[in-house]
Amino acid sequence: MNVLDFKITYETYENLNELSLEDKLLCIRAEEALQSSYSPYSKFKVGTAIQLADGEIVLGSNQENVAYPSGLCAERVALFAIGSAKPKAVVKTMAITAYTESFTIKNPVTSCGACLQVMAEFEQKQKSPIAVIFYCLNGQVIKVNGIKSLLPFVFVEDRLANAT
Repeated sequence: MNVLDFKITYETYENLNELSLEDKLLCIRAEEALQSSYSPYSKFKVGTAIQLADGEIVLGSNQENVAYPSGLCAERVALFAIGSAKPKAVVKTMAITAYTESFTIKNPVTSCGACLQVMAEFEQKQKSPIAVIFYCLNGQVIKVNGIKSLLPFVFVEDRLANAT
């Protein structure tokens, strides 16, 4: 038997003012994305802003459905929009935030496993890491450079692309 462990490197900041101007502006755009959230059931709004390598910023917000599994998270809304409109685009950085009137969110909200898998697929496709900024409105920020830090056993099967 072998016992192994992972080392995850990430940065933390007390608030947005400690970030670079570029990252701070991306986070502010993620706040804008909260406005288009359709979350009548959970009342939990999630917004994301994605900066592409060419500088373009794409927004996404969670979209719920009364048939709960039919909804979609903010990260996947934005990433799938990019994939369908600009399939060769390179994702540089993502900023993700959340808001609810039901309670105070005290820590940055992180992505679900399904979103992490989709993010990892984008990294695989573009052959470069994606920086991800999770932040709490008016609070703490977490930044990680690359999805493998968040999903170390990411599902990747290169042979599927070659299947006939």
